[in-house]
Amino acid sequence: MKIKEIVSALERFAPLPLQDGFDNAGLQIGLTDAEATGALLCLDVTEAVLDEAIALGYNLVISHHPLIFKGYKSITGKDYVERCILKAIKNDIVIYSAHTNLDNAPKGVNFKIAEKIGLKNVRVLEAKENALLKLVTFVPATRAEEVRTALASAGCGCIGNYDSCSYNVEGEGMFRALESANPYCGKIGELHVEKETRIETILPTYRKAEVIKALLAAHPYEEPAFDLYPLQNSWQQAGAGVIGELETPETELEFLKRIKKTFEVGCLKHNRLTGREIQTVALCGGAGAFLMPLAIRNRADVFITGEIKYHDYFGHDTDILLAEIGHYESEQYTKEIFYTIIRDLFPNVEVQQSKINTNPIKYM
Repeated sequence: MKIKEIVSALERFAPLPLQDGFDNAGLQIGLTDAEATGALLCLDVTEAVLDEAIALGYNLVISHHPLIFKGYKSITGKDYVERCILKAIKNDIVIYSAHTNLDNAPKGVNFKIAEKIGLKNVRVLEAKENALLKLVTFVPATRAEEVRTALASAGCGCIGNYDSCSYNVEGEGMFRALESANPYCGKIGELHVEKETRIETILPTYRKAEVIKALLAAHPYEEPAFDLYPLQNSWQQAGAGVIGELETPETELEFLKRIKKTFEVGCLKHNRLTGREIQTVALCGGAGAFLMPLAIRNRADVFITGEIKYHDYFGHDTDILLAEIGHYESEQYTKEIFYTIIRDLFPNVEVQQSKINTNPIKYM
């Protein structure tokens, strides 16, 4: 199994165009044509993690946090990032990272956190904007089903818990084939009317190229007519943070104690307890405090994230319970997402979650 096949599977689950503008997700180091000898999964790439991969004989390290965020003019080993780069190259180790693309992906990082907490009816808190297109095309009525199937296979027509969604209208198409044409129907030089189906469907913007390729391959016309319209709809299946409900309400203290235990939190920070019941839970792994106003507007009883600034705690005691559990602690189960993807699709590839705790923050 080549490394590039594993990378391709990861990017199908968490497409790189879903990453935020500041990010540097994707291939960090190495050549992906090599056969995978094993994959080590981690939150952060450190020298200790690379030593672990070397000891296991693995040539692929998959992390949540990218090793490389900025450009380098020289690699001399002056800091841990440069030393990791040198060690990976010297030992032919490929490093791949899925960061905010995995945060924003449907069923990504925040859905995994929600699963650990036991939330039901989980949905995205801040949906992706300007991420959808509408495709309209016109197909001979006798070939419409074939084209609809091809478009669905390329990623069109997914709305919430439904797929293969399209709107179809019967009508007539009119055209005249010129001398150099090779028409599917009609004759050269003659005006032709064909019973056609107008197909409308939706797609994520990042799938545009593969959808057009699928359309052209399946459409019988030599020159298919199609239009793409940008949509202002929010893409409810992808975005930052999630919100959901507990099956049974808990007291604030019961809930916080359970979170502390589940995520092995050394020091759980929170604002003043007011005696509210906890049922609606909003959350975001990592540095998610920017979603606090949305959590309040959505009437969440508690907002959980990895980092909250000191002044963000002020003025919210009656609005919402705030729980800061640590950046590492909130995202540690990301490794389980990687593990499931690889184990399900490539059962013959050796894969292990790193045993190294890379959290740079220690508690007394």
